[in-house]
Amino acid sequence: MDIGLNQSEIAIKLGRNKSSICRELKRNSLQGSYLPCDAQALYTTRRKSCRPRKKLDDTVLFQKVKSLFLEHRWSPEQIAARLKYEESVYSISFTTIYRAIYSDLFDEPNLSRGNRGCIRKLRHRGKTRHTKPYEERRGKIPITNLISERPDAAEKRQRLGDWEADTVAGKTGRACLLTLTDRKSRYLLCRKIPKKNAQCVKQAMIELLKDEPLQSITPDRGKEFSKHPEISQQLSLVAFYFPLPHHPWQRGTNKNTNGLLKRILSKNERY
Repeated sequence: MDIGLNQSEIAIKLGRNKSSICRELKRNSLQGSYLPCDAQALYTTRRKSCRPRKKLDDTVLFQKVKSLFLEHRWSPEQIAARLKYEESVYSISFTTIYRAIYSDLFDEPNLSRGNRGCIRKLRHRGKTRHTKPYEERRGKIPITNLISERPDAAEKRQRLGDWEADTVAGKTGRACLLTLTDRKSRYLLCRKIPKKNAQCVKQAMIELLKDEPLQSITPDRGKEFSKHPEISQQLSLVAFYFPLPHHPWQRGTNKNTNGLLKRILSKNERY
C-alpha cells in the first residue's frame, strides 16, 4: 500500500483472494492506517480472548487447590475426588493439578538454585531410584518363599489374614513405625518401635498378630525382617513370602498405606 498498490494488485502479488486482503485491512487497521506490527498485536490479543479460560485462572479455585495440596498435604487425586464428591461448583481433574505442579504454578517466586519447589511435595518425588542394572551390595537376608509361590487366595484378596509388612522410618537412628496391612480388608495394624532392627520388629509383629486371622505375611526384604523364621515359629508356622528386589508394587497395599501415613507425618514430625 505504501507504494500505491490497490487491494486487487496486493492480492495478486501475495497469491491471495481479494476478499482476504479486504478483511485483513478491516480487522487490523488503526485509525485508517495498516501497520504490520500493530496488526500482529491485535491478532494475538484476539486469539487469547477466544481460547477457553484455564481452570486455575479462577482465583478461588486456585487458592483452594493450593491450600489443599501445600497445607493439608492432599494428593492431586484426593483433591479432584473430594471436589467431585462435594458436587462443588468448582471441579478439576487431577491431571490439571499435576500440570500446574510441574509448571511451577504453586511455587514461591525466586526459589534458590536447585530447589525443586512443590514437586517435592508429591509422595514419590525427590527420591533416588536405582537403574535397572543395579545390584544390591548390602547385607541380604535368607528368604523362605518367593512371592510367586504365594497362594492364589492371597493374590486375589479372597480371604482375611494375608498381611503385608514394612517399616516407616523416622529421624535417623531413632524410632520408626512397623505397619501391617491386611490385603483383603486394608485393615492397618501400626506400632511405634524404638529402633529399626530385627529384634524390635520381631517382638512387635508377634504382639500385633497373635490374635489376628493369619494366613501369610509378605514383608519388605530389609534386614529388619531377618528374624522371620522365629516369628513364624511363634505364630503357628505362618508362611513368609518375599517380593523380588526393587519391586515395591508387589506389596502395593502396604506401600500405599505407608505413603498416606507419610503425608500426615512429615519426617521432622515423626516419632
